[in-house]
Amino acid sequence: MQPQTFVFFGIVGSGKGTQVKLLMDFLKAKDSKDVVYVSSGNEYRKIIESKTQTASLVKITLDKGGLLPSFLTNAVFLNILIKDLNPEKHLIADGYPRAVAQSEFFEEAMEFYGRGDVKIIYIELSKEEAVKRLKLRGRHDDTDEGIAKRFDEYVNNVIPAMDYFNNKPGYTVYKVNGDQSIEDVHKDIIKALNF
Repeated sequence: MQPQTFVFFGIVGSGKGTQVKLLMDFLKAKDSKDVVYVSSGNEYRKIIESKTQTASLVKITLDKGGLLPSFLTNAVFLNILIKDLNPEKHLIADGYPRAVAQSEFFEEAMEFYGRGDVKIIYIELSKEEAVKRLKLRGRHDDTDEGIAKRFDEYVNNVIPAMDYFNNKPGYTVYKVNGDQSIEDVHKDIIKALNF
């Protein structure tokens, strides 16, 4: 199998992280190629642990439910590609791009790295179900206010970032119903991707 490029979109609570892991396991079992996994959330958590000026600025922004500036998120994404990507590896992006400017940057990067046929997986989930799942998860930033802010940010920035790729040559958007069991979501993703 040729190295593939995947981008996961889904509202907070849609189970993106879980589905990414299942897809990574599936790919490893299928062809044993390495996967470069870019999660802006994970990278920002690492930055916060670094105790630098960037760490404190990132933490303040995230605690307020704000969106981090595109230049920083682009840099985080690009650093991983520079360090880890090669033509033999699959690439999975999770939580990036999250704004139209980032989508433009992503497109430019994919062109540079010669990655066509990008598969965008959109896990659709109702706001009500997402809220229910987040309340069960109980992370410190899962307050009513924090959740409401992330929904607004998602609708205003992330959906347009995904829509940017609609009908673009070399990009296919697959919509999957996230309102079902983890196993069924995974099955639907595999079926949509035609593996």
